[in-house]
Amino acid sequence: MTEIVNYLPAPAQTVHYRHEWKHQINGMDRAVLLARLSAVMQRDSHAINGVYRIRSLYFDTPGDKALREKQDGVNLREKFRMRYYNGDTEYIVLEKKSKVNGLCVKDSCRLTGDEARRIADGDISWMLQSGRPLCAELYCKMKGQGLRPRTIVDYTRDPFVFEPGNVRVTIDYDIRTGDFRTDFLNPGTLTLPAGERVILLEVKWDAFLPDVIRDAVTLPGRHVTAFSKYEQCRIYG
Repeated sequence: MTEIVNYLPAPAQTVHYRHEWKHQINGMDRAVLLARLSAVMQRDSHAINGVYRIRSLYFDTPGDKALREKQDGVNLREKFRMRYYNGDTEYIVLEKKSKVNGLCVKDSCRLTGDEARRIADGDISWMLQSGRPLCAELYCKMKGQGLRPRTIVDYTRDPFVFEPGNVRVTIDYDIRTGDFRTDFLNPGTLTLPAGERVILLEVKWDAFLPDVIRDAVTLPGRHVTAFSKYEQCRIYG
């Protein structure tokens, strides 16, 4: 406990909150959006054949704090996850996503494959002295709150970017859950469809959303939703 109390976080930096819209859409909507977005935005340069395949390992407490706060619409909440793209375990990130008054901010740092594996296995003593404030924060919350790896979340993403407004538009689909599995670095880990087939449109931006993007993502009858892929992937328990 002494080492947790003595941990001093890095000096505060300016926090840049982003706006975020989410809409549940269908396959026809996706086809329309792909045509519109391709005309006015750029595909993310890191995508392979235009898409990402994303695998994340989300954390939660024994009492499911992250899940329950999402379900209850708590105004100030956060969640931790480890993530990699397109099966590339040479580039793994630890992320903390926070939401305040409907605005989002994300902190992240790199992890090696060995570090990610050790965290997933509960070997965390090295994290406090890692030199990365986010690793140290996760360590403190794993020790103090019982935060632990909870479930794998897999999905495929169509990513688009637009420089003015730092806009990012993504379409996520084929959402799958590892249920209680935490061996997310194992490519053979079985995941299952997370309930009903869902396609999710997400629009994120900084200070302003350009009209050309607002028009492109507007679909009749689609409204902002509070959908969470982590919550969806907890459908089986």
